[in-house]
Amino acid sequence: MVAVVLLALLVALTVAVVVRHGAPLPGDTVLHRRSLHDRPPVAVATARAVTATGSGVVPYVLAVVAGLLAGRDGKGRRYAVAGALAVLVLGQLVRYGLMAAVARPRPASLDWATTASGFSFPSGHTTTSALTAGLLAWAVLTRRTPAAARPTIAVLCLWAVAVGVSRIYLGVHWASDVLGGWLFASLWLCLAALVTSPRVRAAGRRRTGRVRAPLGARPPGGA
Repeated sequence: MVAVVLLALLVALTVAVVVRHGAPLPGDTVLHRRSLHDRPPVAVATARAVTATGSGVVPYVLAVVAGLLAGRDGKGRRYAVAGALAVLVLGQLVRYGLMAAVARPRPASLDWATTASGFSFPSGHTTTSALTAGLLAWAVLTRRTPAAARPTIAVLCLWAVAVGVSRIYLGVHWASDVLGGWLFASLWLCLAALVTSPRVRAAGRRRTGRVRAPLGARPPGGA
């Protein structure tokens, strides 16, 4: 249900961007202008430092860390690292495809306080940091109870939000680009969780005939 809602929201936002031929949506221009009016050097330097963590090698290193944390032994860690990297890499590929299909231009380059390239929707830094935060949250939840993991997950969410906000503040993305990145990343993580859930994998094994449950046995996770 969550994935369906996220998909509907992402589709609605994407359609709104396409229908307006990439023009700013309501609220985009207001937030963009506000960011231009308050840019002290310290704040700009801080935003640049934050935004740098949402791209390049950092997210992939953190994805490996997530896999190492989630795995219980050598083999488990290798599978977990491969799975985490697959979620991140495939998510990037799909995001690139969506970005190329929408082909939304960025705000005027005169307003930029950092370098940027490519199209604007959805925001790449925002998507990448949110995906990475989700993978790290998954890894933490494999080691701790939800209650114990809550503070760490809160910090990860704040980091992902900070990266997205920094893209608006630095003038290289519209707010709707950042919102699109958050929606896309959340949807992708939901799909990854669904595909890798024990119930789905067990159903796949039964369909292929690799595992046959005894007659009358209850399925894994059944009520």
